Amino acid sequence: QVQLVESGGGLVQPGGSLRLSCVASGSIFRLNDMGWYRQGPGKERELVATITSGDRTNYGDSVKGRFTISRDNAENTVYLQLNSLKPEDTAVYYCNAFIAYTIPPASVWGQGTLVTVSS
Repeated sequence: QVQLVESGGGLVQPGGSLRLSCVASGSIFRLNDMGWYRQGPGKERELVATITSGDRTNYGDSVKGRFTISRDNAENTVYLQLNSLKPEDTAVYYCNAFIAYTIPPASVWGQGTLVTVSS
């Protein structure tokens, strides 16, 4: 069974930085497409960033140039570096794994980690 465990959230001042981590178990990590999504107060869940098994990345418009997604297949971990944080980045950040090699394909979510940007 695939499990995702996020960590790294917390309280940070505007302009600050955080790094989120998501450790995956129970799958062939290097074959997974991975992503980060977030849900702010009173908002719908939205795309933050994705990275494919081939290391292609994609970012939501609101985070381009500030956030960076990366992966370490040896550690079964995907990271999200958050820089130049703004109050509107406050949200629960969720890790996602899209597992295309199973039949049917599977989409797995972590439990989320809270990021609060406030002075």
